[in-house]
Amino acid sequence: MARKVRNLLGLAVLATVVERPMHPYEIATVIRERGKDRDMGLKWGSLYTVVRNLHRHGFIEVAENARHGARPERTVYRITDDGRRELRDWVRELIAVPVHEPPRFEAGLSVWAVLGPDEVPALLRERLARLEEENAAQRAALERHREEVPRMFLVEAEYDLALREADAAFTRGLLDELDRGAFPDLQQWRDRHAAMERGTPETSS
Repeated sequence: MARKVRNLLGLAVLATVVERPMHPYEIATVIRERGKDRDMGLKWGSLYTVVRNLHRHGFIEVAENARHGARPERTVYRITDDGRRELRDWVRELIAVPVHEPPRFEAGLSVWAVLGPDEVPALLRERLARLEEENAAQRAALERHREEVPRMFLVEAEYDLALREADAAFTRGLLDELDRGAFPDLQQWRDRHAAMERGTPETSS
């Protein structure tokens, strides 16, 4: 379905204020503390715009305008019944409906022939080293969190780690093929790259 507010930051805001009324600064603090900004790749510059849109569409409403000491007045928002329904429908859609979102690595692989096959293995080794280091750190952090955080709040981190480990496994296998010379059409790749470097059109054999 077409959503009135499609920005994932809107989802994060609704999932935060569903717990209790908050002002935007507090919403941002809670989202960051829980690591949801990393899970969703949020763009913080649009926070107040998203809050205004949620309010305009009736998903949140003003609970109070609070002032503490000399600080500027802050508007506290709470979720509405429509907001609760929107939040639940949105989460159902995200879990049930797969959407292909090409990662940067996929984009790079789609045009990797502009590089020579003798250059690519070094780049894959660099990628693999970074992935293995990051995955080890993420695995250790996940194990620490398991001791104090219920698993229902960790499944997105488990999913992210599984994807990253699959990425590392694929990269490792691709690198092995190139290192052993087992990748098909290596000579054709070299000839194509050499022709591009010379600025001459590729000819069919």
